[in-house]
Amino acid sequence: MFKTIRNAFKVKELRAKILYTFMMLVVIRFGCQLPIPGIQTTFFADWFAKQTTDVFGFFNAMTGGSIKGGAVNRKLSEVASRTGTLMVTGSYSAALKGEAPESFDYRQEFPDLDLATNIGVDKSVDLGIKTVEAMAPAFLQLHVNLMQELLMPEGERIFHTWKENVAAYAQKIDCPLVLKEVGFGMDAETIRYAMSQGIKTVDISGRGGTSFAYIENSRGGNRDYLNDWGQSPVQTLLQAQDLREDVEILASGGVRNPLDMVKCLVLGAKGVGLSRTVLELVERYPVDKVVAIVNGWKDDLRLIMCALDCRTIDELKSVDYILHGKLQGTYIKQGK
Repeated sequence: MFKTIRNAFKVKELRAKILYTFMMLVVIRFGCQLPIPGIQTTFFADWFAKQTTDVFGFFNAMTGGSIKGGAVNRKLSEVASRTGTLMVTGSYSAALKGEAPESFDYRQEFPDLDLATNIGVDKSVDLGIKTVEAMAPAFLQLHVNLMQELLMPEGERIFHTWKENVAAYAQKIDCPLVLKEVGFGMDAETIRYAMSQGIKTVDISGRGGTSFAYIENSRGGNRDYLNDWGQSPVQTLLQAQDLREDVEILASGGVRNPLDMVKCLVLGAKGVGLSRTVLELVERYPVDKVVAIVNGWKDDLRLIMCALDCRTIDELKSVDYILHGKLQGTYIKQGK
């Protein structure tokens, strides 16, 4: 063996590579900023809402109820199935009205697909039960979209039943329930109310991705000054710091890359979802390329965690971070 090494040192190129490798091992051993664990390829198996899924999280599809929406859902279903990522459909309300119910569920074609679905908090619990019976979802998202409804000319104007509906869903829906915002950010009081009703998981869905305020104003409204209404995922997660040990917090809204995902996890999110980002990918590229991109992001997540010397999500929650700019004054609670 020593003869082989001695001969290798006679070759200039090999000698340089051996010395470089040796020095890198020394740096990793003694450099306090470099992690010892390495990239743990079997890490991503954290579970939420009583379901197991990759920490990469989930796709919020926001689609369904039409031929075009079905085509998007089919591509998303294939990507999710091939990458082991859970997929959440758009609101099932359209299917309950008979609008292309087949556009929501492609598990017959992709039997490995983990699928959840969504319904609005304004819908009665009886419709929620029908949704669960029809879809047999991994969990049911119950979405709240107050500002969107207010900006829609035909939107809901009676809101006093929403809390009652949340309580009814929590009591009568026989599958895990996730209370979800739709891009405006969920405040801590809403999270506390969900917890008081026995809901164990919330998706805070902050501002920064798809803006339903912008969409509704583009339909002819005159309230463009409300296009940026709401809080970002980071602002919302900062508000919920005191609650993160008591409720499973999922983060979505404006999440565009693996570094955004890690930031959410550092701030206490249990899982991270992609909405607009993955929709744009399936519209722009063939499925094979989207699968490669998503799998590449998973590798990047491992890389970033290795750089932070973290093996698990719990360890990410102990990573130090710096708030700058407007984030330093994110929230001031005022008594009522």
